[in-house]
Amino acid sequence: MKFNVSSTKLFANLQSVSRVIAAKNSLSILEDVLFDLNEGVLTLTASDGETTIRTSIEVEASEGNGKVAFGAKLLLETLREFPEQPLTFLIDDQNFSMLITSANGTYSFVGQNGMEYPEMRTDEENVNGFSINAGVLLDSINKTIFCTADDDLRPVMGGINFDLKPESLTMVATDAHRLVRLTNTSIHSDKECSFILPKKPATILRNILQKETEDVQVAFGDKNVRFEFGRTLIVCRQIEGRYPNYNAVIPQNNQNKVIVDRQTMVNACKRVSVFANTGTSLLKLALTNNSIKISAQDIDFSTSAEETITCSYDGTPMAIGFKAPFLVEILAAIESNDVLIELADPARAGLILPTENQENEEVLMLLMPMLLND
Repeated sequence: MKFNVSSTKLFANLQSVSRVIAAKNSLSILEDVLFDLNEGVLTLTASDGETTIRTSIEVEASEGNGKVAFGAKLLLETLREFPEQPLTFLIDDQNFSMLITSANGTYSFVGQNGMEYPEMRTDEENVNGFSINAGVLLDSINKTIFCTADDDLRPVMGGINFDLKPESLTMVATDAHRLVRLTNTSIHSDKECSFILPKKPATILRNILQKETEDVQVAFGDKNVRFEFGRTLIVCRQIEGRYPNYNAVIPQNNQNKVIVDRQTMVNACKRVSVFANTGTSLLKLALTNNSIKISAQDIDFSTSAEETITCSYDGTPMAIGFKAPFLVEILAAIESNDVLIELADPARAGLILPTENQENEEVLMLLMPMLLND
């Protein structure tokens, strides 16, 4: 096989697909990227056994067809140093060697038989699907992925739950300490169905979608889910199991409501949390008439800090504790200038909502409180 291709174009596509390659693989060939040349189109495939990414680019002066797998790490390190220039690839179909010729030198690689590379998972029966704008999907993943759990005992909480209904798509993530529920009313389905997208492919999608503008076609069956956009196809295995009943843990009728400037509260929490106990990261929020006193202390080192910020609050005076990193992360994921915080009592979860949602979108964040000593 032989073909010419732009160095920067090939590097960008190799970089995209190689994100999926794991540090340790059950099969040595999964450390490689599969080159599949067919009628002037080069298809690149990478996989970790659970998630597979495939993309294609057009090449010039191609001769022959075939499949060969080459080590991703060595290829990327080589191509990273090239300025934009045409490269010539000559691949021996018999011994799977590859010679790259640039303007100033040659580079030789030895690969493996591409026919031994695992096949991409095929579609199953009972396939459902929907179309979503790439920017909307990216924004939705950004607002939910930080709440996924890293808990081997509860694998269903290690991903984002996509809950599709005739009137909307709801994406939910939780780690049992915090929860985010994002509902998009522009996505519709003929029937109710759902799947759980693992954290790794969700992270890969987030990275790749930053440069996409086209709609993403999502299809899922009983075991796998496919994301197809432009020249890229991502297929991954779903997390098996039933997702928790997230609506049941969202407290209703919260009589104490606070409206506060989001950035002001983020900055105050960041400053005060420096003085919190490193083990608990506890922040105390004391709410009185139109003010929030944010405080933290570390008794072991005799340090403490407090700040008072203005807000709109006319509820019952109360104090509630939250884990500082969780509170800051939730506030940072909201886009509106002001946030609404709904509270029932210091022992029940607090709801944090934007005062203004994006079009066709409704976001709800939940944070479990921490026990205050005083």
